[in-house]
Amino acid sequence: MTDTNQAKSPSRRRQRFPEISTRAWEHPADRSALVALRKLTGFDDVLKKLAGLVSERSIRLMFLATAVKTSERQFPELYNMVRDAAYVLDLEKVPDLYVTQDPTVNAMCIGMDTPIIVLTSGLVELLDEEELRAVVGHEVGHAMSGHAVYRTMLLILTNIATRIAWIPLGNLAIMALITALKEWFRKAELSCDRAGLLAGQDLQASMRGLMKLAGGHNLGEMNVDAFLEQAEEYEKAGDLRDGVLKLLQVLPQTHPFAVVRVAQLKKWSESDEYRSILAGAYPRRDGDANASVSDQWKAAADHYSTSVKESKDPLIGLLRDVAGGVGTVGGKLRDTFTGARSGAPAGGTDSAAPADDAPRG
Repeated sequence: MTDTNQAKSPSRRRQRFPEISTRAWEHPADRSALVALRKLTGFDDVLKKLAGLVSERSIRLMFLATAVKTSERQFPELYNMVRDAAYVLDLEKVPDLYVTQDPTVNAMCIGMDTPIIVLTSGLVELLDEEELRAVVGHEVGHAMSGHAVYRTMLLILTNIATRIAWIPLGNLAIMALITALKEWFRKAELSCDRAGLLAGQDLQASMRGLMKLAGGHNLGEMNVDAFLEQAEEYEKAGDLRDGVLKLLQVLPQTHPFAVVRVAQLKKWSESDEYRSILAGAYPRRDGDANASVSDQWKAAADHYSTSVKESKDPLIGLLRDVAGGVGTVGGKLRDTFTGARSGAPAGGTDSAAPADDAPRG
């Protein structure tokens, strides 16, 4: 851990956040679940101890044997990055960081009692210094939020719940639970993108790193602004059929798509919440125990409500119409799936005939 006397402060000047609570960067949907799970006092401690007895020891030994543990003599820049991230986010116990030989571009935070961070060689070779700093901060965010602990808790509960699958409609209930879990996992990734931004405090680097995950190392052929425009194009998604396809594509995913992550991070960087954190007005850890579950669920509900209202996705637009009791929903569905123009009459009447100079398809 970097001492508070700043003898080993970050390599470039960045704002530090003493006693910052993870609630500061957690996405509302992620935060509501975590606050509720943290109220299950004792369960997480037991789970950590059980994991530490066998599985974490095994994992740690495996990486000690097969990967490179960063230090002042091995990958010193990465070693300093994880210490810097811990310094900026005020994490007392700095996670060990390993680099493993793997061309796959990936990073992970493993373990519950004593988390470790693992970067693949493919990732290290792909990203520049500031992009890597954001990724390391992302993984430190996972460690601080305890995502591994609470994900494991819920997966255990899900496995228990699968025993009711034989009950009529039981399998549907399990599928709904798994779908909800994956939605939470996706929001947890958005949370840690925010943690990475707070650790690195370089928005362009954070967005470049995410863009490289989609398009590879040839940065000279890519452009962040164009990638954000691509995210806008993806959200609008053509017509209702595209909206349905997007939903089907995202449901199995544990991570949001790259364009979505970039757009969401850019939006958060422009929010009052982010500016307040940089100004030092953020929730502290001493308030975690008193965090209201109901308040967090309300914040999550408000977030989803706002997302639905602001979404340009045609499927979400249809759902808004349904909720508002709009009588043209059936017509929109018919037009979409029959290829008719929106608002055009179903039958050909003389009054609807095109004028002589109107173009004909």
